[in-house]
Amino acid sequence: MRIAEIKRDTNETKIRLKLNIDGNGMANIDTGLPFFDHMLVSFAKHSKFDLDLNVKGDIDVDYHHTIEDTGIVLGKAFNNSLNDRSGIERFGYSYVPLDEALSRVVVDISGRPFLYFNVNFPRSDDGSNINPYLFEEFFRGFVNNALVTLHIDCIRGNNSHHIIESIFKSFAKSLFLSSRISGKDIPSTKGVL
Repeated sequence: MRIAEIKRDTNETKIRLKLNIDGNGMANIDTGLPFFDHMLVSFAKHSKFDLDLNVKGDIDVDYHHTIEDTGIVLGKAFNNSLNDRSGIERFGYSYVPLDEALSRVVVDISGRPFLYFNVNFPRSDDGSNINPYLFEEFFRGFVNNALVTLHIDCIRGNNSHHIIESIFKSFAKSLFLSSRISGKDIPSTKGVL
């Protein structure tokens, strides 16, 4: 089993996270932000990763630190759970619709952090009072700590709830596919990732 546990305390957030990327999609999530919890539960379900997460953030100030720092910690845990990356598939992609929204996420577990975030939110109507652009900070925190290349494209959509949820589901499926063990060698001509 590939499992990682991270504890991170700052003046802005206190985060406890346990990740099992060979799990069954079980989730125990409490970030203090119900909509964000919903996205992370969906992520766990569709990635088949077990995720146990507790976040105490300064949400009285704003939601930025809670969302970004959660991405940082999830990225560290994902990176740690891969060990030396031997045998992983490395690449993964997924298209996921949710009503009118359609998102594509492509990942390369490359050892090189890069985020391409091609998403516009025509309406801020997710019902959560979260600025939808904060999710770009979540993914940036993730890639910088997971050491992956991640391309996120919203192909179409006008409801921000649907767009965000289709992105999280597509992200989940892409990570599941890229992290599967399909061989023994490190999948790189360099011999390292």
